[in-house]
Amino acid sequence: MRLLAYVALSVLLTGLLIAAGGYVYLMPDAEDAPTPDERTLRVLSSGELIGFVQHEVGTWLGIPFARAPVDDRRWRAPSAFDKWQGRREALQFEAGCPQLGQGGITGEEDCLFLNIWSPSFDKGETKSLPVMFWIHGGGNSIGDASTPIYHGDNLSRAHDLVVVSTQYRLGPLGWFRHPALRDATSSPEDQSGNFGTLDIIQALKWVRNNIQQFGGDPDNITIFGESAGAFDVLSMMASPLARGLFDKAISQSGGLNLTSIAAGENYTDDPEPGHRLSSREIVNNMLIQQGLAADRQAAVLIQSEMNKQSLAKALRDLTPGELLSLYSGSFGGMLGNPDIFADGHVLPQNLTAVEIFSDPSRYNPVPVILGTNRDESKLFTAFSSRHVKKSFGLPSGFTDIQAYNRDNRYATDGWKIRAVDELATAMLAQSAGVYAYRFDVDDWHDLGLINLQDLLGAAHALEIPFVFNKFIKPMRVIFPQAMQDEFDTVADHMSTYWAQFAYTGSPGSGRDGNQPNWSTWNIDGPQTPRLMVFDTESDQGIRMVTDRLTRSDLKQRFLTDTTFPSQGEYCQAYERLFTDNQFNALEYSSLGESGCPADQDSL
Repeated sequence: MRLLAYVALSVLLTGLLIAAGGYVYLMPDAEDAPTPDERTLRVLSSGELIGFVQHEVGTWLGIPFARAPVDDRRWRAPSAFDKWQGRREALQFEAGCPQLGQGGITGEEDCLFLNIWSPSFDKGETKSLPVMFWIHGGGNSIGDASTPIYHGDNLSRAHDLVVVSTQYRLGPLGWFRHPALRDATSSPEDQSGNFGTLDIIQALKWVRNNIQQFGGDPDNITIFGESAGAFDVLSMMASPLARGLFDKAISQSGGLNLTSIAAGENYTDDPEPGHRLSSREIVNNMLIQQGLAADRQAAVLIQSEMNKQSLAKALRDLTPGELLSLYSGSFGGMLGNPDIFADGHVLPQNLTAVEIFSDPSRYNPVPVILGTNRDESKLFTAFSSRHVKKSFGLPSGFTDIQAYNRDNRYATDGWKIRAVDELATAMLAQSAGVYAYRFDVDDWHDLGLINLQDLLGAAHALEIPFVFNKFIKPMRVIFPQAMQDEFDTVADHMSTYWAQFAYTGSPGSGRDGNQPNWSTWNIDGPQTPRLMVFDTESDQGIRMVTDRLTRSDLKQRFLTDTTFPSQGEYCQAYERLFTDNQFNALEYSSLGESGCPADQDSL
């Protein structure tokens, strides 16, 4: 039994990593095959659409919101779907977008579909309910909207909401810029390279135009997402093209990093260098892989001599699998976070996230909730052999639990600073409310060889089933039955706050009015409550706290930290933590007892 539990744990960890994304092996409890229900018949501009009713919720799955981005439409802005033939039965999810899955490439390029759950499903019913629009995570390179923990039926039924989930192009099919793909006739959107971002905008346009037919209020749309989906939420806030398409926003474990055009396009040895997976370097990989160039130097020469038309055709002729094979460094199927380009049209140029969100004229200032989990990075470091011992490929203990906790604390606190504290403080300039939270639930099963509270804690993505109130069977490996009542309480708290926020723009005391009041973010003083914590009653419960972190706080803690066992590890940790504008060469050279070498590669 214990071995089976460990195997299930491995599956679950990978599933949560994608959770962040979601592979189909995170299957829900078995359900009868749905049948069309005439009560769900809707007549849209695209044609007749019929769904089904399940658990007292009208459900419509696999609705196309844009034309298939294939052939000449690959790497172009999405265009609105026209009409389908006859009555469309919206009874099952459509394929996700191409990505690296278990055992190879999964998904189809024809993947621009969305799904709707609504408690208002009788034909002719005229409700006007808040809409919650979900954007899935997965590093913007894996995942899809069909993942069972994203199903919106429980959230919809419990709180009288219309829930929508959407798909969008992933990885290099979603974000890719190369000069060969642009010409004088290309629109600014086509030139941007931000095709996944534009897909989400197109889905929001579809919702604005059609959601009334499903009982939703087009003037009350809340976008919410987790991990890369939260990055995309903040991209919507930052994009002038998304203005007016949503009214509130929730970012769960997000942040916003924009890539310069030079970094995303140029060769690595250009005066303004591109990164190792820039579009020109990927074309180099293509030429070498196809046997047209012997090495990178030859590939650069060949690429420079190819005309735009032939190079664009070569790129568009690649199968999704061939394209993805040009990338290296996959982690759990994720190709590193794809570039989201600061192109100056879809997204602002030459501005940091803090600079964008400090000026309400530069973004879409709507009420917002920003949050992280207490132990974000543990989901990722649980796979690492640096501090975690493995037996048959499964976690079996720690080589150094103090180092594991220390390294995760620094990484997670840095995440919180970037995703919550800095952005929330910047957004105080807007008139709309800004709210912040931390998810602390960590009451997991003890599997014997390793304590899951230590291994995972309140790791990345673990809040998702609580928000959706969706605890599927594989999760029972770590969710002990004895804690189910407490988990249900936390889920009720989170979902009712999310619902009240969708209704009013303030989480207040929850939809039922019985929860602790959730105050706005503030910087009024060290003793002022500003952050809502979600935890089980066994661990202090739901409560407001005064917690606030800054980059200088983190730096000061690090500089006085004496727990690193060696100078080399201390130097390496500095590099990992302070790679941005906090890296100080003088400080680095004098770090600790003996300083760090100028040649960082020598460590």
